[in-house]
Amino acid sequence: MNENKPGDSQNLACVFCRKTDDCPYKYGEKKTNEKWNLTVHYHCLLMSSGIWQRGKEEEGLYGFLIEDIKKEVHRASKLKCSVCKKSGASIGCVAPRCKRSYHLPCGLERECIFQFTGNFASFCWSHRPIQITTSNNYRDSLPCTICLEYIEPIPTYSVLQSPCCKNAWFHRDCLQVQAINAGIFFFRCTICNNSEIFQKEMLKMGIHIPEKDASWELEENAYQDLLQHHERCDVRRCRCKEGREYNEPDSKWEIKRCQCCGSSGTHLACSSLRSWEQNWECLECRSIIYNSGFQKAKKHAAPKSNKVAITDCLLEESSPKLQKLSSGPQHEELLRQGSKFRRDISTILIELGFQIKKKTEKLYINKANIWNSAIDEFKNFNPSYTIEVSYVNENDGFGKECLGSKQEFLSLLMHHLANSSLFEGSLSKNLSLNSQALEENLYYEAGKILAISLVHGGPSPGFFSKTLFNCLVYGPENTEPVLEDVSDFDVAQIIIRINTAADITDLNSVINECYNYLDVIGCLRHVTTLNDKYMLAKDVLVYQVIKRVQIPFESFKQGLKTLGVLEKIQTYPEAFYDILCHKPETLSAKVLSDLFEMHTLPDVQTSGYWKNYLQNIEEGKSATTMEDILIFATGCNSVPPSGFKPTPSIEYLHTDFPVGNKCNNCLVLPITKTYKEFEESMDFTIRNTIKLEKEEYSHYVEH
Repeated sequence: MNENKPGDSQNLACVFCRKTDDCPYKYGEKKTNEKWNLTVHYHCLLMSSGIWQRGKEEEGLYGFLIEDIKKEVHRASKLKCSVCKKSGASIGCVAPRCKRSYHLPCGLERECIFQFTGNFASFCWSHRPIQITTSNNYRDSLPCTICLEYIEPIPTYSVLQSPCCKNAWFHRDCLQVQAINAGIFFFRCTICNNSEIFQKEMLKMGIHIPEKDASWELEENAYQDLLQHHERCDVRRCRCKEGREYNEPDSKWEIKRCQCCGSSGTHLACSSLRSWEQNWECLECRSIIYNSGFQKAKKHAAPKSNKVAITDCLLEESSPKLQKLSSGPQHEELLRQGSKFRRDISTILIELGFQIKKKTEKLYINKANIWNSAIDEFKNFNPSYTIEVSYVNENDGFGKECLGSKQEFLSLLMHHLANSSLFEGSLSKNLSLNSQALEENLYYEAGKILAISLVHGGPSPGFFSKTLFNCLVYGPENTEPVLEDVSDFDVAQIIIRINTAADITDLNSVINECYNYLDVIGCLRHVTTLNDKYMLAKDVLVYQVIKRVQIPFESFKQGLKTLGVLEKIQTYPEAFYDILCHKPETLSAKVLSDLFEMHTLPDVQTSGYWKNYLQNIEEGKSATTMEDILIFATGCNSVPPSGFKPTPSIEYLHTDFPVGNKCNNCLVLPITKTYKEFEESMDFTIRNTIKLEKEEYSHYVEH
């Protein structure tokens, strides 16, 4: 039956399809019973038409008895495959009067559909189910919402449409990989997070959803760290003089743990948290949360049903062919197949920068009132002209002008915008409702300024919430906000109370208490069952985060259309997501060293001092940071997405102190006799310069 040696499992052929391939993504796990010299692919066994699981899970192979497998192999040996014309075709089309049979790999090649639910039906290429979709109003290609490669929005075997979000399209391969990794408890629509409708449709269209926990939850000792409380400040620069382990409750030196992993912490003061109630996430969790395609959901019990159709969801009834609880390997490389079609953010912004003409326009900016002076200057500014900045001080009586750094100006402007009353939230911000700003059309101006900043070489904004970003890309109607988006404490408490109501009496009590509020926002509804609380809570959440700020959002979006930025955001969301929603990565010694070019003949000794200085900073041996050096030389604390213009440079001079020329992004290093002199000179000058600038800016902001 199988001529291969049992010990050489990689070369053993499946008794059904006769292939040696070990590809769990396509054929399921490959398993061998050495006693009987039987090797099968799990999916080949599962989909074979004449066999059922009669044994327990540990019996035979996956619960299929050895004698049953032998009988099925014998039956299949008499059937010829309609694709390859060879014998052993164990899978038949379930359509009435259709006599086609095929091997599983041949069926996949001919785009047959195999349903891993109900009676585990298979359909040949002529009788396979097709998606019923609304009329296609899309003229252009749309991105697969998983890999973001552009596809034609037409339902085919390899392209599927979400049943719950009509503008969400997927590659079949992308969906299958996501299903394998997520498992039945976490596999859901990447846009609206629906699981029930989405899973039912995908099972019907042949997506295999393993009945297992998500792959990230199956790691050994995944939750070991949660058995003890973490009490240490882990931020890069701890400001507590008593040390990182110092924890004083009810003070600014109380340690707050990461709300996601609980295995990292920060003093409230070290992360600028005003109260313990504020949410805080460590850098690792923040990157995972903002890069993930969907949010985790709570596990739920599988309901029972006495009757089930072929295309019904796997959760509704135990199948005659019980699925193997197997994690299977991750196939993340398939999700990266479309990477060659993705665009690098710097390339996109550089291309947008081609619109900028050589003609310059001077902006007269008063640092004492940077936001208002910028608003005034940008109102008549042609976005396609080159920006030239001149700082003026209206209080000195002489009206002196001082040439300023464009990138420093844009950095200060983005910092002010992130902390302005136009946005609400701590780290991840949504639009606020500010009637005065609305009257003065400031939301439009904010969008316009942000677009101009990105194209003209400004920094990464990095403060958008995932909800605000999704509203811009996919539209508010296709975005589902989360409780963390609600910055109003009282409203958040109302939503929590509704969601946690224990019975219908408790729910009605909350509604009566909040009657006037619910009536005003149009969310008052009659509830008859406890399950009605979820829709009520969702209504309040959607109103507070999306509907309440609909007018500011439309105005902000119009401003973002400046220089074609919004169109690019919607075309390449993956590229823009990082710079709009993520803070830039921490600078390293290598990144900073590679960033600066030598514009004069280097002094060999000082070059060595410079490299040692950067290394000592990286190892925490200096109070100066990499960001301090970059600010000192360029006015920016991070590398702009489109890069620096001109490229930062280093010069060597016989001076007592380093010099930073922010207009030319030039750093002058002092030539000293010893490293200690070099280090002291650098630390003293950079730290005091940064300190004075911060004090000056704080004074301007306060007044």
